[in-house]
Amino acid sequence: MILVLPALARPLLAPHLPADVETRWFASAEDAYAMAPGAEVGWLDMQVPRNTGRAIELGESLKLVTTIYAGTDAFPLQRMKARGTRLTNGSGINTNAVAEYAVMGMLALAKNYAEVVRAADRHEWLLDAPGKVELQDSRALIIGYGAIGGRIGEILRGFGVHVTGVRRSPAGEPDMLGPNDWRGRLGAFDWVIVAAPSTAETAHLLGPAELAAMKPSAYLVNIARGTLIDQDALIEALRSRRIAGAHLDVTDPESLPADHPLWEAPNAVITMHLSGRAQTRMFQRAAALFLDNLARYRAGEPLINEVDLDLGY
Repeated sequence: MILVLPALARPLLAPHLPADVETRWFASAEDAYAMAPGAEVGWLDMQVPRNTGRAIELGESLKLVTTIYAGTDAFPLQRMKARGTRLTNGSGINTNAVAEYAVMGMLALAKNYAEVVRAADRHEWLLDAPGKVELQDSRALIIGYGAIGGRIGEILRGFGVHVTGVRRSPAGEPDMLGPNDWRGRLGAFDWVIVAAPSTAETAHLLGPAELAAMKPSAYLVNIARGTLIDQDALIEALRSRRIAGAHLDVTDPESLPADHPLWEAPNAVITMHLSGRAQTRMFQRAAALFLDNLARYRAGEPLINEVDLDLGY
């Protein structure tokens, strides 16, 4: 069995790999492209998502691919399905880090903390708080109540926020809506938090109609993918003060060009897709998960976090 794995993870993986495997360690996209052909198992994550997709396409013999990320939009899922390649994702690895970032963004919007920082940069002593919104007793809608969305909900309840979730199959849970039930309720919420996976079904999940249905005092938070929101409609909603503001850890495209109008949109806090990187134990958790799934794969046992290649999660 041939494995192709990131050289960055070698100290965490090498001492624990089975003795009968051949391991190829890649340190660049070019290495990954050269090493993927002939490999059976691959962990091919790279900083540029299209490089990961290209390496997987070249790995025609791959039977198992693993990723540290929860989102799978960089992966050629249908080609993988046709080949019989299985995929496991990193759901749960960065759950807390991303959830903390979402709540940080909410607090930054509520207190207009960006203006506090700008005043400090000017050495100006403010005599009043630029933001006066309190989280306590506010209402939040979390679209995509999976691992990350659920953790955001747990944290927000500690702030006294009333949380309503949206998931594919709510199964009669309290404060939980189905995928066709939330749009008519948008006007009831002070916070709309997007944590759903990026799929064909969720592209532009929030567009002009949804943004218009939000309260003018409501805020939008996106820690999922930029494609879930119609970005032109969002810019217009921010410019016209149709909504109060937005925390965007993700944009479309990424990286966001320096001259993109989203940078100048009023009360938009952009955090450059840093939420999943704001932690210290991602690689340790990812390595442990990979080793567990490798053992399961070799033993013919169910895999942890296996992705449905039709659904994309």
